[in-house]
Amino acid sequence: MKWFQWLAKKGISPNNSPAEGANANTANVPVYTGALPDTPVSLHLDENIQQLKSILGEQVDIIYRRIRLGPSPNNPACIVYIEGLVDTPVLNEDIIKSLMLFTKQGDLKAGKSSIRDDILNSVLTASNVCESCNIKQLVASVLSGEVILLVEGLNAAFLIDIKAHAERAISEPPSEVLVRGPREGFNETLKTNMTMIRRRIKHPRLRFSTMPIGRITATDVALVYIEGIAAPDLVNEVKQRLQRIDIDGVLESGYLEELIEDHPFSPFPQMHHTERPDRVAGSLLEGQVAILCDGSPFALIMPAQLASFINSPEDHYERYILSTALRHVRWISFGISLFLPSLYIAITTFHQEMIPTRLLVSISAYRQGLPFSTLIEALMMEFIFEVLREAGVRLPRAIGQAVSIAGALVIGQSAVTAGIVSPLMVIVVAATGIASFTIPSYSLGITIRLFRFPLMLLAGAFGLFGVSIGFILLVIHTVNLRSFSVPYLSPLAPLQTKDLKDILVRAPQWKMNMRPREYGQLNPTRMAPGLKPGPQQGSNNGGRKQT
Repeated sequence: MKWFQWLAKKGISPNNSPAEGANANTANVPVYTGALPDTPVSLHLDENIQQLKSILGEQVDIIYRRIRLGPSPNNPACIVYIEGLVDTPVLNEDIIKSLMLFTKQGDLKAGKSSIRDDILNSVLTASNVCESCNIKQLVASVLSGEVILLVEGLNAAFLIDIKAHAERAISEPPSEVLVRGPREGFNETLKTNMTMIRRRIKHPRLRFSTMPIGRITATDVALVYIEGIAAPDLVNEVKQRLQRIDIDGVLESGYLEELIEDHPFSPFPQMHHTERPDRVAGSLLEGQVAILCDGSPFALIMPAQLASFINSPEDHYERYILSTALRHVRWISFGISLFLPSLYIAITTFHQEMIPTRLLVSISAYRQGLPFSTLIEALMMEFIFEVLREAGVRLPRAIGQAVSIAGALVIGQSAVTAGIVSPLMVIVVAATGIASFTIPSYSLGITIRLFRFPLMLLAGAFGLFGVSIGFILLVIHTVNLRSFSVPYLSPLAPLQTKDLKDILVRAPQWKMNMRPREYGQLNPTRMAPGLKPGPQQGSNNGGRKQT
């Protein structure tokens, strides 16, 4: 056979290891990487089974169940599957039992074409059955959890999809907790996640374009978009970036995020990752696209803008007045968490004249006898606060919060009592940390924490002039960022006044009748005009009849 001849020439045994007598340490001996030749399915059953065993190996969880079709012993067959990846009750009742009864009754027609037709149309009761004439596809189907039926004399195999993956129950996403909104989140099963999106968007133009990525893992990845709303250029660009990925394995959507983003050296997140199917559905309706990865509960949404990381899905579930107020709180907290420590360092070190006299006297009194400068105090306390926060995240949930809160209180009070830091510095660091918790996006929160330290160094070296330099460099960097050709600071830069109704404020639903201009121009109108609510026309008493 060609496959065995190819292995023999390369000095590789059928179990994918160097053959006996071959020098495994020689650099000239190639290593089998899983790339299989396109060998056709043979007419002989034993030859097909031998090929599968040579590729898959003699594994205890790979079952080769031999059966016989019809009363004649000249019609053997074999069922190949991986134990644990298939629905065993369905396999026993709908596949093996059906074939056994078919054999017992002896209704098998003569001729191989008749056997094929009988199996497809009369025997197999599974809903998803197809044929394949390629050994490479058979191997991929077995490893993905499908059942293969091989029949003597047929140069094609039947692929039966009765997968049964053990999956985590649908629960509320812990990383995106809302007060008002749906309580279900994605899990690690791709089909379940696709179903959750399909339940929310019951439209015939909802598209799921799936592809395997990873030479070894062959992870199923689905590109999700609404045809007629998402721009074709955006869909094609995302497809091309996914198709050019050549990697051994993809274990989480974070692998894909790093391989398809526009600016890999920027610390700013350029794609949303979310566990909420309602957020994915809302983004698809605006003209964005999403990526689902099998084995990951996080979906990727692109393109992304800086303002959208500060907004929350809950903003569209509460009344617009409350949502606007909460957005202002988040934007103010964004500035506090980024600039408060550096401003405190700059003012207390270089610009004491900006502080009121009484407050300056109080600060000077508290700083009497402290061994470190304001910059060293801030860096030390910020580092300790980040250590406590990371410890609270990594520890079990039952004790993580208690350890982080108790540690912050004990360390802060002990540091003040020991005369290492001033009480005002503890207040500044605590206010900065609490303000960073209001940002809904965890990835953007990490970015802010990262930029806080160089801003403090600039403030300690040059005062407010250094803070201004850091702010200008930050703006220059974000202005030059693109997320799939969409400016990162849009609609603020470049300015799109009509799109500001869902950025700094949240306009009423009846006012947001147009999709964003950057990626929703294919079908810009999403709402009929004249939907503003109001009292009933021509009625002054709420429609009640007077007696």
